[in-house]
Amino acid sequence: MENLFSDMERAKRAENAPLAVRVRPTTLDEFVGQADAVGEGSWLRRAIEHDILSSVILYGPAGTGKTTLARIIANTTNAKFVEVSAITGTVKDLRREIEAAESRLMSYDLRTILFVDEIHRFNRSQQDALLHAVEDRIVVLIGATTENPYFEVNSALISRSRVVELHALGDEEIRVVVERALADERGLAGRYVLADDALEEIVTLAGGDARSALTSLELASQLATPPGEGRSAQAPIVIEAEHVLEANPRRGLTYDKAGDMHYDIISAFIKSMRGSDPDAVLYWLARMIDAGEDPKFIARRIMICASEDIGNADPQALLVAEAAFKAAEVIGYPECRINLAQAAVYLALAPKSNAVEAGIDAALAEVREGPRREVPNPLRDRHRPGSDEYGPYLYPHNYPAGWVAQQYLPDGLERGSFWRPSSRGWEAWRADATARDRYEDETGAKNG
Repeated sequence: MENLFSDMERAKRAENAPLAVRVRPTTLDEFVGQADAVGEGSWLRRAIEHDILSSVILYGPAGTGKTTLARIIANTTNAKFVEVSAITGTVKDLRREIEAAESRLMSYDLRTILFVDEIHRFNRSQQDALLHAVEDRIVVLIGATTENPYFEVNSALISRSRVVELHALGDEEIRVVVERALADERGLAGRYVLADDALEEIVTLAGGDARSALTSLELASQLATPPGEGRSAQAPIVIEAEHVLEANPRRGLTYDKAGDMHYDIISAFIKSMRGSDPDAVLYWLARMIDAGEDPKFIARRIMICASEDIGNADPQALLVAEAAFKAAEVIGYPECRINLAQAAVYLALAPKSNAVEAGIDAALAEVREGPRREVPNPLRDRHRPGSDEYGPYLYPHNYPAGWVAQQYLPDGLERGSFWRPSSRGWEAWRADATARDRYEDETGAKNG
């Protein structure tokens, strides 16, 4: 039951809450960024303003406003707003809330909005427990997740909800968030001013994460406050860049080892090796190393690239990649970062050819989709009765060039059907040399 003590408790909690919680927007007009998701005319904005929200999954990186949007909905809706923790919640908790929601709907015609933060942390059975309640509109679900819901949330639940993607905030939007927090009475209430370079440090360190920016601001303000001053200070206290850097001795960029960022960065790493850009290779490699990515995972991708994108343009690339994998396996961090960097830069600088990948894929397509083709008689096994009728097999080592004209492909296929060497590196040199040897051998045989 609400009473004077409840108000006092809320005020005390608010006073001691982190800055990011104290200055959290309570209306859409205060919300910063995400014009695509909640800008004028968007579906979500209209649904919130008219209180006609249907189930929605909010998907995006940390600090982009997912929880804030849920709180705004809680402040504006006429429905009952309840929250279940995806970390500590159980199927029993969900069923209890669903039963209570059904009772409200039947008895008072009151809708229930159920907010589940980090919904991807619910296992499949917990997610399944929501299905009928969402489908029958017993609850309106708001799920928030940093992971791609199409991979981490049941497809049946996705089909009953609308996915709204949020994006990392831009630098200017982070500046707005920080400057509002400096002035807001719920925040630092004008007691501090930020030096220009301090503001830029906060923006850079935030990496598009509003919560991170506000945490940096709060810590820096504490470090800038002389002992004994704080709220009693007469003149605004200046927060310098050194305070921000002291509050953030190490910058941590977003990286989720099981989610989209993980795949985006490894994709950028591979494409940078393929694109022969050693600087980009080192940057993306550093992002993974700094985030604690498994070095063997990185080394495996380097080995794949060695055959897929370099192949026989430089056969040494696979050996370098294999050595890097062994180093990652035996040495580990931090030293194996050098081995990984050496291999990745080698691959970036190596001549490129995808002839091996294209060749085997073309051959597989022929095998799977083409007609059955017989082994040419000269190539067939000789350990069976009647093999004398197969015709002679010409042994290449008996000929000066180590090669002799002979049918190796089945009838219906010709040389060049699958293998098309690039014009780069060892592969091109060998292709030219082989063609020259064959030409000389064939010319000599005709002249002879």
